[in-house]
Amino acid sequence: MKQAPEHLVNLIEPIVEGLGYECVGIDYNPHPKNGLLRIYIDSEKGILMDDCTKVSHQISGVLDVEDPISSNYHLEISSPGEDRPFFKVAQFERFIGRTIEINLFNPVEKRRKITGVIQKVEGDIIFIQDQQQLFEIPFIAMSKARLVPLYLLEKGGRHVK
Repeated sequence: MKQAPEHLVNLIEPIVEGLGYECVGIDYNPHPKNGLLRIYIDSEKGILMDDCTKVSHQISGVLDVEDPISSNYHLEISSPGEDRPFFKVAQFERFIGRTIEINLFNPVEKRRKITGVIQKVEGDIIFIQDQQQLFEIPFIAMSKARLVPLYLLEKGGRHVK
């Protein structure tokens, strides 16, 4: 997964968690003129705009003081949404039985994209059932992974276990 650099994660995660939210993950896409720092937050009660504003205010203050990013960037605080991205192995464990879409750095069985149901997680290996085939995919081999929203599965006629 394309997690933000470790120094940003170590700076931001404690702030988000200190405010009472889960830091789902941090995306950082550097660019000389318009970089993007996106922080995904969640809570058991869900996330409202006020929650994003509260976290944004705290993070902005710390980023202004610490100045960990030298180029220009836009800060965005977001809920993970129905198609939540995965940044950590533990996030796969929480969604065993749900359908995910995975993009791979290198093809597995001649495929760079696999959509299937999370069967289990053993160490850093995620077991994904795609129709008739069970894939054992190392977490490190994934460039991107997202939950497939239930409403898409119902509309698309895909089987949900």
